[in-house]
Amino acid sequence: VQLQASGGGLVQAGGSLRLSCQSSGRASSRYATAWFRQAPGKEREFVAGSRGSGQITYYADSVKGRFTFSRDNTKNTVFLQMDHLKPEDTAVYYCAAHGLAFRRPTITTTSYFYWGQGTQVTVSS
Repeated sequence: VQLQASGGGLVQAGGSLRLSCQSSGRASSRYATAWFRQAPGKEREFVAGSRGSGQITYYADSVKGRFTFSRDNTKNTVFLQMDHLKPEDTAVYYCAAHGLAFRRPTITTTSYFYWGQGTQVTVSS
């Protein structure tokens, strides 16, 4: 299983970015997928995710109302639309796929067996 993330960049506060993560090697519709982020000197934290079906999405409190997680299982791709970005959103963003089928996403990194390479998001004030 491989995950390829893209879409990061530099944006001013209040702006928007859309991250994408395409997976290969297994049917994404069976596996929860999530976005995590890691800022310098901080632990990796859960941002948003959904079950493989995409019927229910979960968000960290810090991004609720500003970020939107979605997925297109026909393309094995998940997205993170980030609006109203703040400087504190600056981090490397990683997509991750759960190791077990038909589970809900969790906030703990150990549940995710597969990780993308990370994409840098920088929000200037």
